[in-house]
Amino acid sequence: MAAAAAEAAALDPSIGLKNTLKIENSVFEMQFDKRNALVAIEKKYQQQWRDNGVFEVDAPSLKEIPAGAMSANELRTKYPKFFGTMAYPYMNGTLHAGHSFTASKIEFMTSVARMQGKRALFPLGFHCTGMPILACADKLKDEIKAFGKNFEGYQAVEAVPEQPPAPTQEVAVDPTKFSGKKSKAAAKTVKAKYQFQIMLSIGIPLDEIYKFADASYWLDHFPPLAIRDLNSMGAKIDWRRQFVTTDANPYYDAFVRWQMNRLHELGKIMYGNRYTIYSPKDGQPCMDHDRTEGEGVGPQEYTALKVKVTEWSQSAAEFLKGKIEDDANVFFVPATLRPETMYGQTAVFLGPKITYGVYKVREKEYYVVTKRAAWNMAFQGIFSSGEEFPKSQDQLPFVAEAPGSTFVGTSVSAPLSVHETIKILPMETVSATKGTGVVTSVPSDSPDDYATMTDLAKKADYYGIKKEWAELEILPVIDTPTYGNLTAPTLVKKLKINSPKDAKLAEAKDLAYSEGFYKGTMLVGEFKGETVQNAKDKVRQSLIKSGLAFAFADPSGKVVSRSGDDCVVAYLGQWFLNYGENDAKWQKDTLDYVVNDLNTYSAETRNGLEANLSWLNRWACARTYGLGSKLPWDTKFLVESLSDSTVYMAYYTIAHLLHGDRFGKTTGVLNIKPESMIDEVWDYVFTRREIDDSIIEKSGISKESLQTMRREFEYFYPLDVRVSGKDLIQNHLTFFLYIHIALFPAVYWPRGIRINGHLLLNGEKMSKSTGNFLTLKDSVEKFGADATRIAFADAGDGIEDANFDETVANSNILRLFKLKEWTEEVTKDEQLRTGPADAFWDKLFINSMNVIVKEAVAHYSETNFKLALKSALYDLVSARDMYREASTTAGVGMHRDVVLRYVELQALIISPIAPHWAEYVWLEVLKKPETIHKQVFPTVPEADVALSAASTYVQTNSSNVASAEAAFIKKAAKGKNVGFDPRKPKKVTICAATSFPAWQEKYIDLVRESFDALNLAIDDKSLNSKVAKFGEMKKAMPFVQGLKRRLVTNKEAPEIVFDRKLPFDEIAVLGEMSTGLKKVTGAKEVEIVTLDDGGKTGTVVGTGEKREDLQAENAVPGQPAFFFANVAE
Repeated sequence: MAAAAAEAAALDPSIGLKNTLKIENSVFEMQFDKRNALVAIEKKYQQQWRDNGVFEVDAPSLKEIPAGAMSANELRTKYPKFFGTMAYPYMNGTLHAGHSFTASKIEFMTSVARMQGKRALFPLGFHCTGMPILACADKLKDEIKAFGKNFEGYQAVEAVPEQPPAPTQEVAVDPTKFSGKKSKAAAKTVKAKYQFQIMLSIGIPLDEIYKFADASYWLDHFPPLAIRDLNSMGAKIDWRRQFVTTDANPYYDAFVRWQMNRLHELGKIMYGNRYTIYSPKDGQPCMDHDRTEGEGVGPQEYTALKVKVTEWSQSAAEFLKGKIEDDANVFFVPATLRPETMYGQTAVFLGPKITYGVYKVREKEYYVVTKRAAWNMAFQGIFSSGEEFPKSQDQLPFVAEAPGSTFVGTSVSAPLSVHETIKILPMETVSATKGTGVVTSVPSDSPDDYATMTDLAKKADYYGIKKEWAELEILPVIDTPTYGNLTAPTLVKKLKINSPKDAKLAEAKDLAYSEGFYKGTMLVGEFKGETVQNAKDKVRQSLIKSGLAFAFADPSGKVVSRSGDDCVVAYLGQWFLNYGENDAKWQKDTLDYVVNDLNTYSAETRNGLEANLSWLNRWACARTYGLGSKLPWDTKFLVESLSDSTVYMAYYTIAHLLHGDRFGKTTGVLNIKPESMIDEVWDYVFTRREIDDSIIEKSGISKESLQTMRREFEYFYPLDVRVSGKDLIQNHLTFFLYIHIALFPAVYWPRGIRINGHLLLNGEKMSKSTGNFLTLKDSVEKFGADATRIAFADAGDGIEDANFDETVANSNILRLFKLKEWTEEVTKDEQLRTGPADAFWDKLFINSMNVIVKEAVAHYSETNFKLALKSALYDLVSARDMYREASTTAGVGMHRDVVLRYVELQALIISPIAPHWAEYVWLEVLKKPETIHKQVFPTVPEADVALSAASTYVQTNSSNVASAEAAFIKKAAKGKNVGFDPRKPKKVTICAATSFPAWQEKYIDLVRESFDALNLAIDDKSLNSKVAKFGEMKKAMPFVQGLKRRLVTNKEAPEIVFDRKLPFDEIAVLGEMSTGLKKVTGAKEVEIVTLDDGGKTGTVVGTGEKREDLQAENAVPGQPAFFFANVAE
C-alpha cells in the first residue's frame, strides 16, 4: 500500500500545474482579492441562471402556432433561431482547455445569436461509445486481481516513461494515454505502466480507483464533472437535452438503431470482405477513435510479386540446408505500387541488416519476407483461408530467419521481367516497416533503383557482389513526353543525384511517378500502346489471375490501439459505410453541397473537406468489443464510435421531451416510453414521412406528442453551425455531412462548419509531460470565468493554432475589477454634469461609442471574436478614458447621461464574452429589471463623419505634441540644443493651414485621371511619366504616393481623397483641445495661429496678432505644425 500511496503523491496532477504557471506568484497573489470578488459575482449569477432556466430554449409551442398553421420556414422567419453544437466530449476524463476553446466558439456564437434576437440553442451530450472506457475498466480488473482492491500489492519501479503526443481539442484528458515525464520540481518520476497509475495522474483518489473497474461507473462519474466545469465558465448550455450514448440510454439507443436501419435500407451500409486496420489483441477493426497512435492511417494496398528462387547463394544454401525441402518452391515477395513497370526488373533488393523470415505457405511452398509483413499476411488469408486469425506471432508458419546479407547473390526469376534471371542485391535504404521489406528494382522508372544500381556497380567489391549483377540492360518500359523512355536515368542526371542517399531522390521519385502515371504510354507487354492509367490495373489483375502475384496490404503508418497493440491490416468480412467513389452519386451530392452551399467560414476548411471527400473510402461501422448500440440486423456487432455520432444533433431537438435524465431512466415531459420510439416515429419526427393512424396505433404515442416532437425538430433544424477542431475534418465532419445528406431532406442539411485550430498554452504545445497543461477547472479556479473567457476570445479565430495566454487572463482580472468599481462609483456621483449633453467632448464620445459598438457587432456577426474583444472592451474603455480625461481637463466634466449610456453600452457589448461582469453591471449597477441575456445588441446611429474625423484629429495631434515634447526633454537631458529650455515656462504655438498648397492640385488631377475605381488600381507607368514632366519629382512623388496609398491600400472613398476639405472646423477643435494640451505639456499658454498661404506668416486666433517667420510650410489642413518656446515667468 505504501508504494501505491507514494505514487499517488508523485502523480498528483496539481504538481505539474504548479510547476508550469507562467505568472509570477507575487504578481498573482496581488490579484487574489480582486479575483475572488469577481468569482463571487460569477457563482452568484451562474446559480441564478440555472435556477431560472435562462438558457433553456424551446420552439414555439403548438398553442402559440398550431400544427400546420405555417410552414417550418415561415415559423423560423417569424421566430428567428440559432442552433449550434460542438463534438460531444468523450467521457474518459475531465475537460482540458482545448475542449473549452472549442466550446468557447459555439458559446460566443450562441451569445451573439441571443443578442440578435434569436432563440439560440446550445445543447451538449456525452460520448461513451467505443473501446476506451471498456478497455480501461478491463485493465483495472486485471490490476485489482494482481495487486488488491487498493493496489496494496504493487511494488514501485522508478523510471521515466515515454512521452506520447498531447491530446487535441476533441480528445478528453485521456486516461488511456499517459504523459508521465515530470518536471524537475517533482521529487521522483514513475512510469505509468498500469491503468491505476493513469487514473491517479488525472486526479482520481487511490481509494476510489477500484470503482472504475466497472465500465458503467465512468458514465456516472465524468459527465457531472463536465457539467460542473462548463457551468463554471458560464456556458449557455440547455442541459435538459443532455444524454449519454450507448445502450445505457434506451432512447438514444433506439435513435442509433433507426439511423443504422435506414442507412442499411438505402444501401449505404453494406457487407463484404475488405482491408481494414485491425487489432489482433482486441480481435476487431481498430478505427480512428480506438487508437492512441495513427489516427487517419489506413491500409496501403500493394501487388505482391512471387519472385521465384532458381539458385541459392552459397551462404543461403548452407543456412537453409535441412530446414526446407530440396525441391521446395521459395519466393521472395516484393510489394509494389507500380505493377505496370515490372517488365523492367533487373534485381531484387534486401536490406542487408534487416532480418527476414522464411514462412511456409503450403506444402513445399515458402515466402521470404519480414516478420511484420508475415504478421499482416496472417490476417489476409495468405497463410490460411477463412477468418480464424492467429492470437500471437508464435502461431506464424515460421521456418527460419536470417539477415538480408545471407541471401545476396541468390538467383531469382521475376514475373514479367525481360531478364530470365536476376539477382538478390543489397540496398541500405530498404525499410523494414513498410511493405514486405523486399523491393524489386526497376531502374528505368524508379530514380531510387537507378541510383542504387549505379552505386552497386561502382562499388561492387565494397558490397561483396559481382559487378555484372548490377549492370543488366535497362529496358525502356514507359514513354513520357518530358523525360523520354528512360525516366529515372534522365531525372537522376538532370537533378545531379550522385548517391542513393541523396535527398533530391524524393523529388525525383515524385516527378517520375506523376509523369509516368498521368502522361506515360506502355512500350512493352500485353498492354503495349495503352496509357499507364488504363494499363496499371490491367497488369495487376493479369499478374494475380496467372498466380504470379497476390494482393497484399499493410498500415500506411504505425497504428497502436487503445489496448497498446500494434495493429495490422486484415482482410475480413465486415459491415461498412459505402463512402467514396463506390457510391458516386452520394459522394458527388456531398461534395457539391460543400462547394456550393455549406458555410465553412474559411477557405482552408472548405479545401480540407473537398480533399477528404475526394479520397475517403469505405468505413467499417461495426465492432465486437466496447460500449455502444447493437447493429439491429446483426446483433453480434456494435455500432462503431464514429458511426453512431454523425447526426445526433437531430436527437438534441427532442431529447428533453423523451427523457428527464441523461440515462433515460425517467421519462420526459411527453411521458413517452423508450419502446414507443419505433423507426416509424423517428421517420415522422425527422420529416421522412407524414403522420397517419398506423404510427399512432403502433407506437402508442398521441398525435399531439408526435406533432410536438416534430415541431422541435422542424424549428431548430437545420443545424446552423458545427464547431470543431481541425483534426476531425478527416473523419467525423466528413461523415457528419455524408449521413445528413443520406437521411434528411435537403432543407435540413447542415448550414455551417466552423473549424478552429489546436490550442497552445503560453505559446507552447499543451502537454502533461512537460507540465504545460491546463484543464478548464484549473483555469477558472485560477483566473475566474470572465477572465478565462477573455483569454479564449483573445486566443485567435482562424484554423491555424491559437494561443491561450495566461497573462491576458491575469491582466483582465484587474481590468474587470477596476471597471466594476468605476461603474459603481460613477453612477452614484452626484457631481456629474446634467442638462443638455452638447459639449464638444460629449459629442465626440457619443460618436466614438456608436462607431465602436457598430464595429463590435460586425466582428461578432463575422465570428471574429478577437477583434470583437478589442472593440467591445479595449477600444470602448480607451474611448471612455479619453472622454474622462479630456472633459475633466477642459473644465466641463463628464455628463451623467453620457456616462450612463457608456455603462449600458459597455455591459451589452461585452456580455457575449464576459457575461457575469455584464450581468452584475446590468442588474446591480444600472438596476435593470431582467437579465441581460434577454437583451439585444443596442441600436446606435450611423457614425457622424465630422465627429469621427475630429476624434482622430484630436488623438493624433495630442499624441504628436506630447511625443515631440518628450523628445525635446530627452535631447535637452543629453546636453543638446533644442531651441528652448523644457524646464522653464513655455508656450505651444500650433499653426493650422486653411488651404492646401496650390502646387498639389495638378498632381491630384493626374492621380484622378490614372485611377481605376472599379479595380482599385493605378497605371503607375503612365502616372509617373506625367509627374516627371513637371520636373519636381523629389517634392511631388511622396505626395503622389500618399494619395495612391489612401486609394489602393486603405481603400478610402475617392471623393474623400480628391475633395480635400476637412469635415470639421479645425480651428474650433484646436480651441477645444487647448486646455488639455496645456495640462499634457505643462505649458503656460497654447497659441493657435491660422496660416497664410505659404506657411511663413499667420494670424493668432482670438487676438488677431500677426506672426512672421513661422517656418510652417509643411502644415496642411488636418496636419498642423507646432513649436515650443519659452515665455516670461
